[in-house]
Parts: sequence; structure tokens; C-alpha cells
Amino acid sequence: MTDQGTNKTGFARDDELKKEMQGELKANRAVRAEEAFELEPSGEDQPVAEVTRVVPQSGTPSGMTPEGVTLRSELARHLDRHIYPARRSALLGSLRRNHAPDVLLERVSDLPADERYPNVQSVVRALGYGVEDRRD
Repeated sequence: MTDQGTNKTGFARDDELKKEMQGELKANRAVRAEEAFELEPSGEDQPVAEVTRVVPQSGTPSGMTPEGVTLRSELARHLDRHIYPARRSALLGSLRRNHAPDVLLERVSDLPADERYPNVQSVVRALGYGVEDRRD
């Protein structure tokens, strides 16, 4: 005995449905009798739609570039919070422990070894990127 699985119609009904749908599947035109189901082409008297690119307002804070925001975000994601204030060696150790991308490791390794960084913002600033302007 064969298992029909979850098919409730059986093989005979499946064959009937295939025969009924065969015409629709092979036709190069619409086969439905009701117009409501047909797609209508664009009319010749309608204006041509122009594609305008709408750039959503970015969340880039004042004083920062999108690249700086991305860098700050990646650094914050891969640096432990408890290391601050940190020297370059502590930053690199945290980045390695958290499997940071090589790009971050290379950039942080270029920082001066003896300087202390109180937070991510100071690291970003030392890397040459702008930081968010304070709101008054």
C-alpha cells in the first residue's frame, strides 16, 4: 500500500486538476473569462512615470560622517566596556577577544601606545573621525 502523505485528493484527482490547468499553463494569453482578474497595461495617454530617488534622512549625527558612525558602532560592538580608560594594548586585546575584523585591528594598532582613551568617542577622535556634537 502506498502512502499518500497529506494529499487529501489522491492521485486520480491530481491528474484531473493537471488536465484542467494544462491550457492555462501553456497559453500565451489570458484564459480567464472575467475581466476583473486580468492585468491592464499602462495606457498611452498616461504620463510617463519618472523614477525619483528618495534618499531617506540618515541618522548621522551632526559632526560625524556615515563612515565615522559605522566605525564607532563597530568599535563599540567589539570593545569591552570595563577596559576604559584604556591604552592601545588593552583596546587591541579586547578587539582580539571579541573577534573584531582585521580592519579595526589595523586601525587601532596605528594609535599611539602611551595615550589613554576614556571612551569609544576618544578612540574614534584619535583615529581622525569627527564625533557627535554635544547638544546644549
